[in-house]
Amino acid sequence: QVQLVESGGGLVQAGGSLRLSCAASGLTFNNDGMGWFRQAPGKEREFVAYMSRSGGGTDYADSVKGRFTISRDNAKNTVYLQMNSLKPEDTAAYYCAAVRVLGISYTSPRGYLYWGQGTQVTVSS
Repeated sequence: QVQLVESGGGLVQAGGSLRLSCAASGLTFNNDGMGWFRQAPGKEREFVAYMSRSGGGTDYADSVKGRFTISRDNAKNTVYLQMNSLKPEDTAAYYCAAVRVLGISYTSPRGYLYWGQGTQVTVSS
């Protein structure tokens, strides 16, 4: 079955950096785009970043543009999220998502069939 396992979260001071990883198994990794989302307590899950299957296309939420970078290594079946200049408002559980749902935007949580268990990122001020 499809499994997505995130890692790399933790506690960091404002201005610091973290690199999240999402290792995928049970799917043809290079057949589809991958997304990162986040969810803070009491809030809806929101889009963070997307990368196309080839890696040639990316998109980011306005709130993270210029600070976060998504990348993928198809040989390792892994997608990454490099997060720099972290802010307290970046505090959330971060999830990777895979296998797009046709006809639904990649920015929507409904646009993916599979999700990881999430990794917590906490940014202190």
